[in-house]
Amino acid sequence: MAANNMNNLTTLIKRLEAATSRLEDIASTSVGPETTTANGSVSSAVPPAPPMPPSGSTASAPAEPVAVLPPSVEAFDVLLNTELKAWLDLSAKLGGVIDGQAKAVKQAFDAQRVFLLVATKAKKPDMGSPKYMDLLKDITQAMTKVSDVRQSNREPALKDPLSMVADGVDTLSWITIESKPADHVTELFGGAQMYGNKVLKEYKEKPDRTNVEWVQAYYKLYKSLAAYVKQFHLTGVAWNKNGIDASEALKQVKSSPAGAATNGAPASPAPAGAIPPPPGPPPPPMPPAPKAKAADMGAVFSALNQGENVTKGLKKVDQSQMTHKNPSLRATAPVPERSSSIDSIGRSKSPAPPGKKPKPQSMRTKKPSRKELDGNKWIIEHFDAPGDIVEIDAEINHSILISGCKSTTIRINGKANAISLDNSSRTSLIIDSLVSSVDVIKAPNFALQVLGALPTVLLDQVDGAQIYLSKDSLATEVFTSKCTSININLPPEEDGGDYTEAPIPEQFRSYIKNGQLLSEIVEHSG
Repeated sequence: MAANNMNNLTTLIKRLEAATSRLEDIASTSVGPETTTANGSVSSAVPPAPPMPPSGSTASAPAEPVAVLPPSVEAFDVLLNTELKAWLDLSAKLGGVIDGQAKAVKQAFDAQRVFLLVATKAKKPDMGSPKYMDLLKDITQAMTKVSDVRQSNREPALKDPLSMVADGVDTLSWITIESKPADHVTELFGGAQMYGNKVLKEYKEKPDRTNVEWVQAYYKLYKSLAAYVKQFHLTGVAWNKNGIDASEALKQVKSSPAGAATNGAPASPAPAGAIPPPPGPPPPPMPPAPKAKAADMGAVFSALNQGENVTKGLKKVDQSQMTHKNPSLRATAPVPERSSSIDSIGRSKSPAPPGKKPKPQSMRTKKPSRKELDGNKWIIEHFDAPGDIVEIDAEINHSILISGCKSTTIRINGKANAISLDNSSRTSLIIDSLVSSVDVIKAPNFALQVLGALPTVLLDQVDGAQIYLSKDSLATEVFTSKCTSININLPPEEDGGDYTEAPIPEQFRSYIKNGQLLSEIVEHSG
């Protein structure tokens, strides 16, 4: 009995050793485990592929490639997500009609983003063509909606804020300007600031600062827009010279909101489950540039020490080949003389030294801003686009001198004696009343608003000015010299109305009658 048990144990050990050997052979090869078929033969089977995860599995699917936008569109998106969003949040806080008008402004900016993205993909169509007008259609409709909100709400409390927004959104027409569109944005927004400053004045002393922050956020939005246009579209919208048709590009952009296409061709996503190829080997290092062989100075000195033989290899020039010895050569190939380099007796003069060029504006030292009262004179100078209004409280014996300012709004509280402003571009001046006059010299894009009485306005070398008079200043006299584009805005007859714009004549007719020179204004009709 014991012998039988020992035989069984020996048999089991042998079978276990055989099975272990077989498993080791399978593990050491790429062939799957052997399976026995129905007829007793042995075949090798390849291990099955791992099963795909079910639809409800938490395994993450391969991500589609992220679209890369042109830098100009990315910068415009930053503008939409920062300055525009901040202003929209404040508009929603104010609510009502203001919030509704703000949503129309957002539609206008979104439509302009589509236009700019199309421009990166398409060739520029002819301005005035149906294709070009189709690109502008959404922007125009949104801007019209903003203006309709202003026209349909005549409440005195809403007149100034709605007018500010409506005038500001008109600056989006910069995309149709082919020369310095950034200046177009700044100039058009100057009209919106006239209404915005009224809102700032009304809510300045009130504890709730929402309206003040709302106006300031709107100012910041369009200052950022002007900076964006100056950086990416200095001489007009940058179109793609090698792009596709504008209509086709518009279809691509509207069908792909993310704007994944570049250069007019939509990006095709990678197929699901595809494994990206491994990166290739790094390129071989560039061989170092061969060093220039140093000159053999010993050979140079040995050549110079040859004595008379140093000129042995030079070519002999016959006198017939010399221009100064053969007059016929001067006749066939004359050398022009420089009259400016020869003096009156035939001697050669040294050229005059170049004139000293003035420093460009960007390299000039920027002077510090200054606002101070010196005796009975207020001095305001060198303010360059400050964030807040420059404000002073004047008295009847104070005179105010403003110089070297740029993109600055100045508020004069109280009744002052006189104001002098010179060499200040895009400067807005708001005053209560004056005893004498406002004297403006060399101040392009100047704006003046009078809330009280003003006897005289003197304008000299002013290119572009908007003057808003009050009912108490209808007797104001305006004197102009070498000025263009001067408009006088007369106050409305009733509260809530609009100003009436009256341009100052620029064209005159002069003729002689009875021995005297007479001049008259040229009136255009039709």
